[in-house]
Amino acid sequence: MTEETLLEAEEKMEKAVVVAKEDFAAIRTGRPGPATFNKITAEYYGTQTPINQLASFSVPEPRMVVVSPFDKSSMQAIEKAIRDSDLGVNPANDGNVIRVAFPDLTEERRREYIKVVRSKAEDGRVSIRNIRRHAKDSFDKAVKAGEIGEDEGHRAQEELEEITHKYVAEIDELLKHKESELLEV
Repeated sequence: MTEETLLEAEEKMEKAVVVAKEDFAAIRTGRPGPATFNKITAEYYGTQTPINQLASFSVPEPRMVVVSPFDKSSMQAIEKAIRDSDLGVNPANDGNVIRVAFPDLTEERRREYIKVVRSKAEDGRVSIRNIRRHAKDSFDKAVKAGEIGEDEGHRAQEELEEITHKYVAEIDELLKHKESELLEV
């Protein structure tokens, strides 16, 4: 029972790290890419659909992304979704493709991005701690119910702490890397 709970907790913590990685990838540091658009959704036939499923992306110039919708009828919705997103850009629609010109990152914008990155890292840490708390509660209940011994419960909790520290350290490392990326000029 303890092994299953630990394995389940570790899988969930791993997913929390993956989510943090995806959140960090969506924050551009220098050259924008398709990952910048991962979290943006547009209305497509009455359903919110990620725009990376509605269009292809190319980067012909360092500060320009060209969005080519697969279905031309979705062009207005994609353009509106990009404009309304937190990217701070104004897309240009020429009827065939949408051109998104990204301004140079100012020092102020970099500082804002660092705050966003820190907030997303803290969200990841909180979700890992919540997973730890749920697993710890299940160990405590199992000990109380007599399903496992106190020693085994204590050992499992120590192992859970090690796993938690490992994944929190991973998020901290991702944060450190992203901050240094943002501060590069």
